[in-house]
Amino acid sequence: MTKAIATSSNYTSDRRLVRQYLDQIDLPKITSEDEKSATLDEIKALLVSKKAKVVAHYYTDSSLQDLAETTGGYVGDSLEMARFGRDCDADLLLVAGVRFMGETAKILSPSKKILMPTLEATCSLDIACPVDKFEEFCQANSGREVVVYANTSAEVKARADWVVTSSIAVDLIEHLKNLGKKILWAPDKHLGSYIRKKTQADIVVWDAACIVHEEFKYRGIQNMRAVYPDAAILAHPESPESVLEIADMVGSTTQIIKAAEKLPNNDFIVATDKGIFHKLKETAPDKNFIIAPTGGNEATCRSCASCPWMSMNTLNAIADSLRKETNEIIVDEMLAEKAMAPLKKMLNFAEAYQLKVKGKA
Repeated sequence: MTKAIATSSNYTSDRRLVRQYLDQIDLPKITSEDEKSATLDEIKALLVSKKAKVVAHYYTDSSLQDLAETTGGYVGDSLEMARFGRDCDADLLLVAGVRFMGETAKILSPSKKILMPTLEATCSLDIACPVDKFEEFCQANSGREVVVYANTSAEVKARADWVVTSSIAVDLIEHLKNLGKKILWAPDKHLGSYIRKKTQADIVVWDAACIVHEEFKYRGIQNMRAVYPDAAILAHPESPESVLEIADMVGSTTQIIKAAEKLPNNDFIVATDKGIFHKLKETAPDKNFIIAPTGGNEATCRSCASCPWMSMNTLNAIADSLRKETNEIIVDEMLAEKAMAPLKKMLNFAEAYQLKVKGKA
């Protein structure tokens, strides 16, 4: 038996809160190529002298992704970033992404110093799921296995039984369903609804959404498909249900990249943050990638599919953070211990599941 979405809070007020937060941040300044080259040289020298690595998300600027990969760091989705940070031998990690990624790195690697280009880079899902309201939601739905998306604060993770990323969410919920568990899911309502539909598990869902994926439009994508009739639609599961229903493939950032490489199509309409295009074009250089429309009804409408917080990660900010060792992520020791348990369960499940899949291959 499945459940309807349980409203956690007034979603309109949550969106207003996010917009107010965005109004307070400064956009990154554009630098010349000479300045960029000098900054890169300084960063590379600092990484060596401090025995540091850069871990960058697929949604960050292409220059940051290139920096990470050319200096022995890593580019990936939040699950892969967590694994790399835990397992690498660096003394210092510079996490280019949003705050919950830095917190996750610190929780999993408490002995390492974790820096970020800025501590202001957050996530609309994190903002819309404050721990006090989340605790009330859990109390109102007691007896359920609490599963939270990685896009949450350390405090919310500490309240959970499991933490998951989009790449393993369906597999984990299927596993819990088979154990007879009922689920409480937070915070992304679109991902929660998608998981419930895929698994038919008994799930109550927190009411929040990603401000980037929420803007993808069914009609605009259908109109775009009329222009590119042979295109495959690749969508992140944080997108609205109407978009996911017409997608040829739904998956995490890593799964989208793998699909683009393996599918025979030449054209792809991509419904996720446009930061992923750098890796898509690198992985499949002969294929054509079109960002899915986010506004209006015309196939030619301009997309704004870019996380404003990811754009706050810049080369200048990285250099400044490394130089001064500022913007350090600090997580209370007791809180970190509580949040560590569901994160470890996620990583252990992911590793066990991969072994199971390989065994069937």
